[in-house]
Amino acid sequence: MNYGYEAIAIGRRILLELFRTYRTLLLWVIFPISMLLLNGFVLAEGSKITTIESFKLSAPATLIGSALFFSCLGGTMSTIVSERESLTIKRLLISPINGISYFLGIFLAYAAIGIGQTLIIYTVAAFWEVRFSGSIALGIFVILASIGSYVGIGFVLATKFARKVEDVNSLVAGVGVPLLILGGAFFPTTFLSKDLLLITQFNPVYHMSEAFTAISTDSKTMSNPDMVIHLRFLVGFFVVAIAAGWLAYKRMLQTESHL
Repeated sequence: MNYGYEAIAIGRRILLELFRTYRTLLLWVIFPISMLLLNGFVLAEGSKITTIESFKLSAPATLIGSALFFSCLGGTMSTIVSERESLTIKRLLISPINGISYFLGIFLAYAAIGIGQTLIIYTVAAFWEVRFSGSIALGIFVILASIGSYVGIGFVLATKFARKVEDVNSLVAGVGVPLLILGGAFFPTTFLSKDLLLITQFNPVYHMSEAFTAISTDSKTMSNPDMVIHLRFLVGFFVVAIAAGWLAYKRMLQTESHL
């Protein structure tokens, strides 16, 4: 129970700090809305489909590939790097708070942001009569697994490659943008060549986006082989990302304790 209370307290503290510096939260509201509108109208024009159909396809990809990626992965990295610079991590080492509570607290904070972005995107998409027509429970699972994966990878990148807050933008751009393009965040993967489609099979963003798109549009059932592949890849990547993030976090604590 102490872990839960401590994690909630840490998550609340992170959210309060983000609310105080409201610019970041404001951008995380504006960005998914603008990406949804751009993707929806461009897809409708480029694919010659109705606006309703284009927004129905764009909403899941925009959420997983754009909104959650930049807020949960980039936000996790920014939080960790800034708290290392402000010596918050060092104070954590001498406090009674357990290390796992801090890890869970960051996940809870960005899970709350991710759920908020989900509501924003589907509220905007509702103006074009877009509805989430699949399994809500399975959809929530995919969203939380995606958030957990991004948070885990955020820990790895922040602790291994980012020393200053300025490093976060270059890492997100250098690592993330190619994954997002190949994952269908900016345009459907059907526009890619056969060789690039083979590469996407190893792209976690692609499997997250495809799984959530299939669930939200109720276009595939759990018995569909493609759906099973996407979900298996997502679960496997989630486990690997959380494990790698936890190990990177423990290594960071060891490093900080010797400085």
